[in-house]
Amino acid sequence: MDQRISLITLAVTDLARARRFYEAGLGWAPAATGDGVAFYQLPGIAFALWNRAELAAEVPQPIDGRFSGITIAANQRSTAEVDAVLARAAAAGGTLLRAAAHTDWGGYSGYFADPDGHVWEVAVNPAWTINDDGTVTL
Repeated sequence: MDQRISLITLAVTDLARARRFYEAGLGWAPAATGDGVAFYQLPGIAFALWNRAELAAEVPQPIDGRFSGITIAANQRSTAEVDAVLARAAAAGGTLLRAAAHTDWGGYSGYFADPDGHVWEVAVNPAWTINDDGTVTL
């Protein structure tokens, strides 16, 4: 198997609410939508919001809303961008989990949860390059 991820799908309890958060709140634009699902084209990967009940019917694992130990990261180019994204997420109905701060690994990061509790890290990592097309080079 190639070393890549093609799609990340988040289960959501209310697709309309989730779309408002990501679209109106964070400024994302859907690439395609259908009954119970919305797809977003990100640099080098696709992202989807899918009705929680429909995803639970397809995947033989319980979806109980507890923290899974997985975070999604959105790296930024500056500390000001990190702060702005966290503020925008909170204003759109997300929950600020940890305000941004300088880290012991030399970066700057903070965390928010979207309205369904999915945890996002927003960070600057000085060891990584964010290319002009938005992709990250380690």
